[in-house]
Amino acid sequence: MKEIYKLDIYCLAEELSDLIWYDFDTWSVKAQKTIGYQIIRSSDSIAANLAEGYGRFTAPDRKKFYLYSRGSFEETKAWLRKAIRRKIISSNSKIEQYQKIINELGPKLNAFINKTKI
Repeated sequence: MKEIYKLDIYCLAEELSDLIWYDFDTWSVKAQKTIGYQIIRSSDSIAANLAEGYGRFTAPDRKKFYLYSRGSFEETKAWLRKAIRRKIISSNSKIEQYQKIINELGPKLNAFINKTKI
């Protein structure tokens, strides 16, 4: 079995959370204290729940954490939409960077969950 950190899905989740982590430093204090801390937690939770599920023994237990990961992914997307709508993230290249990761991570996450038979 591969190490979790070698899986594409995990790498994409880490890439997304790292991008958010470093962008946070450029945001206003208001944005950091409202959206910022929330989106850091939700985006970090995507990979963390993948890792926790991957380390579980039974398929139902694994799948539960993968579903938590998808919930965190959806929460992160909601925060990103707010950040873009409120012009916290306004650079077109930065928005495209987020969109590229999201468009790849979402389907891979769903496939990963569906592959886990219970």
